[in-house]
Amino acid sequence: MTKGRAQAFLDATVVRRSVVQIKAETVIPEERIVDIVQHAILHAPSPFHVQSCRAIVLFNDKHRKMWDIAKETVLTTMPPPVFTSLEPKLKEYRGGYGTVLFLEDPKPEELLPPQLQNIMSKNRYDHSNGMNQFIVWTALSVEGLGCNLQHYQPHFSPETLEEWGIDPSWKMRAQLVFGTPFGGPRGGEKTFKPLEERVRVFGKKGVAANGTS
Repeated sequence: MTKGRAQAFLDATVVRRSVVQIKAETVIPEERIVDIVQHAILHAPSPFHVQSCRAIVLFNDKHRKMWDIAKETVLTTMPPPVFTSLEPKLKEYRGGYGTVLFLEDPKPEELLPPQLQNIMSKNRYDHSNGMNQFIVWTALSVEGLGCNLQHYQPHFSPETLEEWGIDPSWKMRAQLVFGTPFGGPRGGEKTFKPLEERVRVFGKKGVAANGTS
């Protein structure tokens, strides 16, 4: 690969992996974690710059409280075999140091002109929210924390919003759990399908008409 000024950023994307073996400790100050989340919320792109992504950062006992809510909701709403399969995972997440909740606030879209609202789709907001998640996940990984991204919102979103007095119209999209890692990435070393099957290039000098080099 030809290297240029973006190489540090590209290297950071390699560091970002799912790490579930994490401890209730942090290798960086809490304030640094908050700074990273705020940076993402400020600078991640959004459709027509509506800035609808929201984040809630939970540390220590607040983090554990949230996963207690998740466990209780799963216990009371899911069949016993499903709860039995999920309980060890919920325990793992609770064992971390903190969680960043990513949500969407629908109100900014309502301020757009009607003609723009008519062409908007939910996917656009999900794409924007995903970029916020990616920025925070990558940055925390580079700082030395282990992270894993979860999607348990159907199980505990209303209770969580109520617990911290959050606007009930906000829709939860993901939960990024973090802590000091004591194990490697989930799945071990990555394997990759051939790039020739996944990337096609047209118009570049020396590239055949079918998009291969």
